[in-house]
Amino acid sequence: MACWRLLAPAFSVVATNSGSIRKWSRLNSREYSPVLSLRNISKTFDGSCPREVLQSVDLDVAAGHYVAITGESGVGKSTLLNVIAGLETPDTGTVHLNGEDLADLADDELTRIRREQMGFVFQAFHVLPYLSVAQNVELPLSLLGIDAVQSRDRVNEMLESVGLADRGDSMPRELSGGELQRVAIARALVHRPQLILADEPTGNLDPEAAGQILELLRRQIKDNATAGILVTHSRDAARTVDEVLTLTPTGLLRSESRAV
Repeated sequence: MACWRLLAPAFSVVATNSGSIRKWSRLNSREYSPVLSLRNISKTFDGSCPREVLQSVDLDVAAGHYVAITGESGVGKSTLLNVIAGLETPDTGTVHLNGEDLADLADDELTRIRREQMGFVFQAFHVLPYLSVAQNVELPLSLLGIDAVQSRDRVNEMLESVGLADRGDSMPRELSGGELQRVAIARALVHRPQLILADEPTGNLDPEAAGQILELLRRQIKDNATAGILVTHSRDAARTVDEVLTLTPTGLLRSESRAV
């Protein structure tokens, strides 16, 4: 079985008929070092009828590179995100974040990695209704113990970057769905993570708001040189990324490149 490996923007990838992969640098021959690296990830759910949802999945994502993972419902896209985040353990394979093997970490260390190096954007926003917009965005910084002055500066910077500079004191009930997702994106990026994981972030939005959120998410990933992974069923959403991958029962396959 041929598994595709996603390479950095500075490289191109070609599959030969035999399934091997050739690569060359478009810029230079410096050694490639991904933010996220998955090797041979497999996962089976036990039961009366065991089901293998991930099989020999390989994936590399570099800083500033934005990847969409598509596929049929139930194929394992959310499971793959959970494995990447260290929330589920694969049956085989390794997950490395900035060269660190997540399998070697205790639960409290995994929690620290998620707080410091990952940002999450969900379909349901998960904005806390009893906190103001600014307080919601500040949450990751509070968990990391960032001092109040630096936190305030970062929060203001992020709110401005997502077009909510004048809504910091507003409560979530006063915002539209699109604005709530902007808050969620600001919160996911305020602590400057190395990796963003977005699971159907526009699923609850109308087409116009969805388009604005997708463009915002892409721009933030690029501006902050963050590795980004988007799980989506939407073709419109997939058009905003650099690389579209389709997850099937036989692994993770590179389907097309995007240039937007």
